Amino acid sequence: MKSYRDHISKAKDLVTTYSETRAGFISIALEKNRQATPYVEEARILQRRIKITKTPNDLLKIPDIRNGLVAAAGISEKATKHLKEDGCDDAIIEFIKNFLIPAGDKFKEELVFRFLLTKGDSLGGSMRNIVGTVAQKKLNTSILAALRMSGKNYMWFDENSKSWISSKEKGEGLENAKGLFWYNNNKEPRLLYYNVTVPIVKNNIDLIVLNKTYNTPIKEIILQAGNYIALGELKGGIDPAGADEHWKTAKTAIDRIVTAFKKQKKKPNILYIGAAIESKMATEIMKNLKAKHISNAANLTKPDHIVSLTEWLIEI
Repeated sequence: MKSYRDHISKAKDLVTTYSETRAGFISIALEKNRQATPYVEEARILQRRIKITKTPNDLLKIPDIRNGLVAAAGISEKATKHLKEDGCDDAIIEFIKNFLIPAGDKFKEELVFRFLLTKGDSLGGSMRNIVGTVAQKKLNTSILAALRMSGKNYMWFDENSKSWISSKEKGEGLENAKGLFWYNNNKEPRLLYYNVTVPIVKNNIDLIVLNKTYNTPIKEIILQAGNYIALGELKGGIDPAGADEHWKTAKTAIDRIVTAFKKQKKKPNILYIGAAIESKMATEIMKNLKAKHISNAANLTKPDHIVSLTEWLIEI
């Protein structure tokens, strides 16, 4: 059976290098720009639609820019649901009075700039989720490659259709699958899910591997401690400044998992995968591996780590 020793011999092997951090930041920046493109296009359309207006109050006469006015007024999509139509109308009027009218002839530019400011804030919030999604996608891609290389058939869960799709069928969004199913070399079923609230732990866990088939209701499977093969924490943040915090959060979650399952007299595999790993935390992770508190660990920025961990994951 493969183990962490196949890719880690010392704590230093886990540390994220400067070049890996740099590549990670560039990757996130490119993704951020890709995610921002629709907002930029919306701003261009807004700019064109208000071209004929002479005064800020003329904006109220253009029905096709209401969503733009709402956003420029600083109202998020979530807030619009609470404010409803009347509340949004009041906010738009106050926005025009306090910000666009004082801007004088530059009110159009002011409107577009403030629209982008609100959208940028929204993008910043969604990027925190996107970083986790990118990390999940990276791990998924490696798992799928390992399964294909081993000639294993598998199933993947499509979040949009809420259905399981066979590897023999063509489908889009495979790398973003919420779940995967396969049989290991001992012909035992393995079911992987991402972001599941585990009742035994009473917390959301980044990834879990179960010993049941994909057609068994997930709500039933997760209730029994004996169904768990592995549980893991996946942290995709690349900023070194937040590395220690990521590990503290993960370590707390790991300790909670170990304690909860110990009460059930079970000891599933525990794994940690992180993108930003500094020297101090690398030493701590290594100690946890040697003490068998966790079963495996990997640095998400190191391809050989992910390949090795993936090979281990599909065999356990």
